Amino acid sequence: MGLIALAVLVAVAFVLARLGDEEEKAERRVATQPGPREPSSTVTEPTATTDTRPEERIVLRDHRPVGGVMRIEVKKGAFVRIVVESDASDEIHLHGYEIKGRTGPEDPFRFSVRAAIEGVFEVESHAAELQGDDLLIARLVVLP
Repeated sequence: MGLIALAVLVAVAFVLARLGDEEEKAERRVATQPGPREPSSTVTEPTATTDTRPEERIVLRDHRPVGGVMRIEVKKGAFVRIVVESDASDEIHLHGYEIKGRTGPEDPFRFSVRAAIEGVFEVESHAAELQGDDLLIARLVVLP
C-alpha cells in the first residue's frame, strides 16, 4: 500500500510541477509581447456606418517598403484603414495625425483614421531611420 501511495504522490507532484511550468511560460510570453499601442485621439475604429474602403496594405522587408513608397489617396472626411506588415520589429509613425504603433513578424500594425486634414502626410519606419535608410514608406494624400 505504501508504494501505491508514493506513486500517486509522485504523479500528483509531477502534474502540479508541469502546471506551474506552463503558467510561468505563459507569464514570460506575456512579458515579452510589445506593450499596448498608445491610443491617439485621431485613431477611430470603423463602424457599420463608416466608409467601407478596403485596407491599404504596406509590406516591409528589412524596414523598406516592398514595391517602393506607397501613395494612398483619400478624400477629406473618408476613413482610411492602413495595415503595416514587417519581417522585423519596427515602429511606424503617421505624421500630421500623430499615430504611432509597433509592427513585427506575425504582428501587423493596423489603424484607421478619418482623413480630417487636407494635405500630404508621411508614414515612416523609425527602424529604417536608425539603420541609416530612407524612413519614408508611404504618403497619405488627403484631397478636398
